[in-house]
This record gives sequence, C-alpha cells and structure tokens, in this order.
Amino acid sequence: MIKLADQWKDYSVIATGDGYKLERWGEIVLLRPDPQVIWEAQRDLFAYPAHAVYKRSEKGGGGWEYKKTVPESWKISYRDLTFRIKPMGFKHTGLFPEQAVNWDRCMELIKNANRRIKVLNLFAYTGGASVALRKAGAEVTHVDAAKGMVERAGENARLSGLNEGIRYIVDDCIKFVRREIRRGNRYDAIVMDPPSYGRGPNGEMWKIESDLFPFVKLCAELMSDEPLFFLINSYTTGLQPAVLDNLLSLALGGRKGRTESYEVGLPTEEGLALPCGAGGIFIHD
Repeated sequence: MIKLADQWKDYSVIATGDGYKLERWGEIVLLRPDPQVIWEAQRDLFAYPAHAVYKRSEKGGGGWEYKKTVPESWKISYRDLTFRIKPMGFKHTGLFPEQAVNWDRCMELIKNANRRIKVLNLFAYTGGASVALRKAGAEVTHVDAAKGMVERAGENARLSGLNEGIRYIVDDCIKFVRREIRRGNRYDAIVMDPPSYGRGPNGEMWKIESDLFPFVKLCAELMSDEPLFFLINSYTTGLQPAVLDNLLSLALGGRKGRTESYEVGLPTEEGLALPCGAGGIFIHD
C-alpha cells in the first residue's frame, strides 16, 4: 500500500526519469537527483526551463547550478502550515513534501483525542512534523543534533503563526531519550525520522540497521500510560514497510493497539507514483 501526499497546491512533481525528479516549489522549479527514479525519462528533463539543477560530482556530493535568478529562500504552504524553502548542500531544500501524509494522520489523531497530548519529535530536522503537531494542539518537544536545522524549525513554526508550544532541543537523540527516562518524563506520542547514517554533536555514530530497534525499545519506555501513537518514518532504501511494522509490534508488545505500515509517496503530473520511503505507526486502542 502506498499513501500519496496528493493535497499540495504549492508543490508538485512535474516529471521523473533517469535518476532525476523535476519539481515545482511555489514559483520555483528545481531538478534534483532521486535514487528511486531508475526508469527512463519520458521527456528531456534537462531541457525544461528549471531555475536550478543539482549536479552530481564524480568525486561524490555535488552542487546547485543556477539557470535563472533564484531567491536565497522562499515560502510555500500546505493547508494552514507555512515553510521556508532554501536549496542546501546535498540536494536538500529543507522540506520533504511526502511527509504531508504523516502530518495529516497525526493531526487527525491529536484533534480526535480530546485531551492534552505531549509529543516527542526525534531527528526532527526543520520541523515539518513539529509544526503540524503543534497546529493540531499538541505540546511538542523537537529534538535534532543540528543547531541550524533546529533554528529553521523555529522559523517554520513562526511562519505558521506558532510562537509557543514547541520546545526546541539541540542534542543527540539517544542521549536525550535516556535523560528523559531518568527524569521520569513521559509522552503521549512519539514521532521519529531516523537517518540511515548519522553522527551526533560529539561524534556519536548511528546506523539504522543496527541501532533503530534498540532505540525504538528505549523510546517505548517514554510512552505514557495512555499513549496515542508512535510513528516511524524511514527513507532508507530497502527498509520495507513490514520491517517498521515488526519493530513497532515487538517494541510495543503488550500495549493495546494496532500497527499499520505503508509506503509514502508523491503523485507526479505524468501519472506515476514516486516512492519516497516507508512509514509505520502504532495506534493505541
């Protein structure tokens, strides 16, 4: 099953092929590599009048090549959420539009809970989920090891009219969770978007294949007596939705609830579904 983020008005995937995707971000069109796009392009993507193209380097990495004048940053909206977009190193823009699938689901669960909900967002990046969770009424703790990304999250919250209700923490996620357990703090919902590989502020290493399950088990200790949900998103190629389902079922075993797993994706204007990772969620009954 693939869930498509098909409610965007300020974003769309115009075309795909030959390892690239052509995207419209508001008024700006970008051409970026995508490892999932292994099929042939149905048109010459490089002939399209894009504003900027991310070119891979033979030595690894790459950089942006600007074809037209592009503002340093600009804003796009999703429903009543607003985010700042900025072309960054390693082809990123500061937002993953396919995550609107998870934002919508979590916002629905929070609004229907009819009670105060505390959420912990781990590996929280520029705060797309944090903004959505807070907009739905939750109290959010946002944790990421990159100070610059946490600052961007604060800006996205303010752009969405949110000036309170989100606590921003710059820290290694594992260390933070361990401290929260010792402090006796508990959360009604946990959201995490772990990287395939990572390094914490003090050199801590993270590898998703070996570290994710122990970390999910650790996070389970932070769940309140009446938890609402536990969501994992993963971009790691080859990590199937059923893997996330199994992780949640085992780590949260004994709790009343159900798990769901699915692919996350984006519709394209050429009629294809572009896969963008996997999601898994435990929902308390």
